Amino acid sequence: MDYFKNLLKNIDKVLLFLPVCFAVISIIMVGSTSYEGQFIITKDITVQFAAYCLGTAALFIVLLFNYKTFESLEKLIYAASILFLLTVYIPGLGVEHYGARAWVDLGPIDMQPSELVKISFVLVFASYLTRNRGSLYTLKGVGWALLYAGPFIAIILKEDLGTAVVMCFMTVIMIFCAGIDYKLFAKLGGVFLISMPILYRFMASHQKERIDAFLHPDNLSLAGNYQVWNSKVAIGSGGLLGKGLFEGTQKELKFLPVQKSDFIFSVIVEELGMIGGAVVILFYTVFLYRMLKIANNAKDMYGSLIVIGILAMFCFQIFENIAMAMGIMPVTGITLPFISYGGSSVVANMIALGIVLNVGIRSKIINF
Repeated sequence: MDYFKNLLKNIDKVLLFLPVCFAVISIIMVGSTSYEGQFIITKDITVQFAAYCLGTAALFIVLLFNYKTFESLEKLIYAASILFLLTVYIPGLGVEHYGARAWVDLGPIDMQPSELVKISFVLVFASYLTRNRGSLYTLKGVGWALLYAGPFIAIILKEDLGTAVVMCFMTVIMIFCAGIDYKLFAKLGGVFLISMPILYRFMASHQKERIDAFLHPDNLSLAGNYQVWNSKVAIGSGGLLGKGLFEGTQKELKFLPVQKSDFIFSVIVEELGMIGGAVVILFYTVFLYRMLKIANNAKDMYGSLIVIGILAMFCFQIFENIAMAMGIMPVTGITLPFISYGGSSVVANMIALGIVLNVGIRSKIINF
């Protein structure tokens, strides 16, 4: 116990404090989406608050275990993760939302397995790359690495395009940072760009609709464009200082879609203005920078790659959600980390942060 107490002295207090700020913003803004003359404690707020409490408990539980333990459990975690992803196809358990069968019915709430599997993927892929760093200078070695990640991406792609894109980004960044030959990396990137039209043909119809809408933003008849147009109106109408907390008209008149999750950033900017949006982005910038420092200071490659994978996940999700709300990226259903409504997302994000902090506290000399 004394050993653990001394470990906690090394914890990054800024990283530990920022989720508190995100939680306050999240609960207020989720409450704003259901505001009708007064702030009401709705089921959504209760679920969000409960998710933060559960996530906080999970974060400290994660800190109890040395992150190196996950490396020794690679095969078990890999198999369990794949099976967990497939639970959405169990009749009576898996449910579909917004055209994607990516949730399981737990009674009061629906859980999205892929949110948690993103974390377990980082743990096992970091282990694989650490063990096979020397082979990443060859096409064969990179091919095996991609094959290792393939089942995760393939299953999630069938369930949810947005999460699959996040997984692809995480995979690429982790391979890059593990030591791939830069020329080989550039060549593979070129092959991927050339093959995009082929990949498009294998997408589900609702996934193709989102890509088509992004490529033709002026066509409001395409799925998603009308929503993005209203999102941009909300952001633009907020101006510098916003219309005031709980006073957003696009939100209030229900023109703004999926307000509490996908387009929560639009609600923030409409009500709190560009300054409010800038403050949120500033918080995220500090959050990502502190994680980057932990990745650089990690005592081993495995720890560094874990943090890099989680950093890549947060970085892409933050960028994609905000860019999606502004119409400069396709609508993919990716939530804004820690702020968007979603119990699975909040808990997964807190666990991911716990793993990052785990690497951080064990990368410093412990003084008794």
